[in-house]
Amino acid sequence: MNNKNISETLNFILTLQKNSCSDNGCCPDGCTRPFLGPVTTEICFNTRPITLFTCCTGTNWTMPYTLPDGTEGTSTVFRVENVDDNCATFRVLIPTTIDDVTTYTYSNSYFTIDLDCVLAMQCLADTFVS
Repeated sequence: MNNKNISETLNFILTLQKNSCSDNGCCPDGCTRPFLGPVTTEICFNTRPITLFTCCTGTNWTMPYTLPDGTEGTSTVFRVENVDDNCATFRVLIPTTIDDVTTYTYSNSYFTIDLDCVLAMQCLADTFVS
């Protein structure tokens, strides 16, 4: 994936996230539904988590976070918040896995990166993050 493709993909993801249907991410089954195809249940997603890989070593980008209670950690999962030319701003997501089910929590940690420093990105399953 080259930088232009990464930027275009991030812009697409950002558009999807900005067009989630409501505060709880649920889209009604009707004419204003922002996607095509059959729906058997409500879709409640507002985030497409991603991981980024460095251009120099191909390893995952890892970023620190601090929670309001002072808990600190690092994460390799992010939510795109803005794309401006060849730079993108991400929010650090905190993954929690219980019984093979991964959920995410928003952190208040953000970073901006020059997309020339990104070798590749991986999209994870869409999810709802409150």
